[in-house]
Amino acid sequence: MIGTNLLGPEPTLLAVDSDVDAALAAGRPAEQIVRDHPESPLAWAILADEADAEGREIEAYAFSRVGYHRGLDTLRKSGWRGAGPVPWSHEPNRGVLRALYALRRAAATIGEQSEVDRLTEFLEGADPEAIRAIEEA
Repeated sequence: MIGTNLLGPEPTLLAVDSDVDAALAAGRPAEQIVRDHPESPLAWAILADEADAEGREIEAYAFSRVGYHRGLDTLRKSGWRGAGPVPWSHEPNRGVLRALYALRRAAATIGEQSEVDRLTEFLEGADPEAIRAIEEA
């Protein structure tokens, strides 16, 4: 039993998305990155962040909702079974966590408290430091 995690599932560690990382590094607009990589939760989270910063609340909610679902798809493809750690410290996980956070923020903006509570629980279960880390980034 040496090396067995007795506390629960092993952390989910997503693969690097080098195409999206390269597009971001090149300064490509978020809308173009989403068009080229619609499966990327990070791209949708960035688009949601931009809409939120511009006060486009409903668009921010819609973009973050897509990012949330793309994030769930990405997690499941990596073996995640609906629970367990998704550490912020593993940089490729940050897109999914940012999408969850963006939806949490957008839900708060439109007064959907039950969604805020559910997403807070989800983020804290994924990584208790994620909310703080995203807010400080």
